[in-house]
Amino acid sequence: MNKLDFISIAQTPSDMLRHLLDAAIKLKAQRQKNGANAPIAAGRVLVMIFEKPSLRTRVSFETAMVHLGGAAIYLSPQEIGLGQRETVADAARVLSGFCDAIMARTFAHQTIVDLARYSNKPVINGLSDHSHPCQAMADLMTIEEHFGKLAGLTLAYVGDGNNVARSLMLACSRFDMKFNIATPPGYELPETQDPASAAAALATHDPQQAVRGADIIYTDTWVSMGQEAEKESRRALFQPYQVNSALMAQAPAHAIVMHCLPAYRGLEITEDVIDAPRSLVFQQAENRMHFQKGLLAAQLANF
Repeated sequence: MNKLDFISIAQTPSDMLRHLLDAAIKLKAQRQKNGANAPIAAGRVLVMIFEKPSLRTRVSFETAMVHLGGAAIYLSPQEIGLGQRETVADAARVLSGFCDAIMARTFAHQTIVDLARYSNKPVINGLSDHSHPCQAMADLMTIEEHFGKLAGLTLAYVGDGNNVARSLMLACSRFDMKFNIATPPGYELPETQDPASAAAALATHDPQQAVRGADIIYTDTWVSMGQEAEKESRRALFQPYQVNSALMAQAPAHAIVMHCLPAYRGLEITEDVIDAPRSLVFQQAENRMHFQKGLLAAQLANF
């Protein structure tokens, strides 16, 4: 079997995306029923490369490997220095001799592309400046759990046209969902500005327009890692895009709220909305572990 890299939604066939969702659902149900998963990855090791810190990414991947009977090794920026102490190609070749899979959370997307090119073991994109495929797939898992389906639903993303928005847009297109996006002028997803692209059902600068008729209202931080110098200017510009009770009033009563975390309460989302019964924020955070467990099981145990 060829190695199964998970670099982006765009590079993964639709049938494989469905398979990975189903694997995650089965393993989650197995653990809930039996209190444990079968150790199908016993003796297998995941190496986790971090250029950016993360609560959810590290703990979810590490826990997933433990549940599957394997182990995970954390490498901080100081320990590996990709492209500084040694080339990405050399690091990929060395790690391929030590481990069974590599997960990387990086700034540049090209770093992950190069890791996959030179590694003979599966490589996972734990986040890059271009995409966040594990997040998007865990989100779809959460949506399907709640609504019992994906096809025909509409997800409205409000905020910055970033890596999470891109992955969600592509994931929605693969599962016959509509994707609306509202961003300030100048912060659009480049893909939505291409007349040849039909990935977004609606791309607008009006958040109220985006959420009308939507089943899922989604937002993310206005200031991602590496954008700290823009914090004050972004805060003023994005204020009209806050997900608050007034905006939620424009959406259907059944609409749910999602946020990939960390959340800056009182900025992109208000306290009353993120903690409301309509919020699935912490369910989607937990599902990061379950989806990644399904992904690792497929990569390491042909699950």
